[in-house]
Amino acid sequence: MRHFLTLKDFTKDEISEIITLAQKIKAQTKDKHFVPYLERQTLGMIFEKSSTRTRVSFETGVYQLGGIGLFLSSNDIQLGRGEPMKDTARVISRMVDMVMIRTFSQDKLNEFASFSKVPVINGLTDEYHPVQVMADFLTMIEFGKVDNPICTYIGDGNNMAHSWLMFASIMGYELRIATPKGYECNSDIVAEAMAFAKISGAKIIISNNPKEAVKNSDVINTDTWVSMGQEEEKEKRVKDFNGYMVDENLMSLAKNNAIFLHCLPAYRDYEVSEETFEKHANEIFTQAENRLHAQKAIMVWLDNHRKSEEIR
Repeated sequence: MRHFLTLKDFTKDEISEIITLAQKIKAQTKDKHFVPYLERQTLGMIFEKSSTRTRVSFETGVYQLGGIGLFLSSNDIQLGRGEPMKDTARVISRMVDMVMIRTFSQDKLNEFASFSKVPVINGLTDEYHPVQVMADFLTMIEFGKVDNPICTYIGDGNNMAHSWLMFASIMGYELRIATPKGYECNSDIVAEAMAFAKISGAKIIISNNPKEAVKNSDVINTDTWVSMGQEEEKEKRVKDFNGYMVDENLMSLAKNNAIFLHCLPAYRDYEVSEETFEKHANEIFTQAENRLHAQKAIMVWLDNHRKSEEIR
């Protein structure tokens, strides 16, 4: 059984295969040609963390593939009343064809997957956000940033930074991550990424200097400084992240045709200036749309793999 829990479970060829499928499905969607790859299948969507893009993209995506999405918040199911994750997994996976979970702990997601009879997709955890990076990759391709790009991530060493670490280290890209002191990436995840980089030839640079990180970059990425559950830390975080806002001064250090990505929601004049956001709005909202197409490809790929294993 293959799950989509983190990119470190996938090879470079498999990631590329999924993205090629995403390009195909996106083209079909634009032509209003909706192929029922997942006809009559049900996607169970468990949300312990609320979301706009994750819910809309998965629910719309499975519908466009011929299936149906079943929204399950923690308030709607026994998980929210203390039922063990392994029991929830063994019940739900007997009733649906695939499960997407957006939760806090990666360990909870992994536990669910280990007891699930169907493929499980990570819609976001505190440690990783792999579906977003797949959408980022599709966007990079569409804007011509796939030939050995120099990628930069500015901001908090959070789940987005961790997912970019895994992505770049597997694909063999150069990735520079600049975070304030005290907000660095998880050291264990960095070590894992460095191990992948030795194999792929990726160049991973970790620093506290956003100007050095952005210099001559092709792709600049950031995320909110105050993620869900960190609202009480906002005042301190805004102070600590002084100098890390992506604005036109910082973008001027990148290549002239560099693109800017943001997984949204974006807080103007905090992690990104209003001017820079609007200047790169086409890239950002193409990236947001690509959550839909990348996730459809992930679902179809997992379903195809499951069917091939059943035949064996």
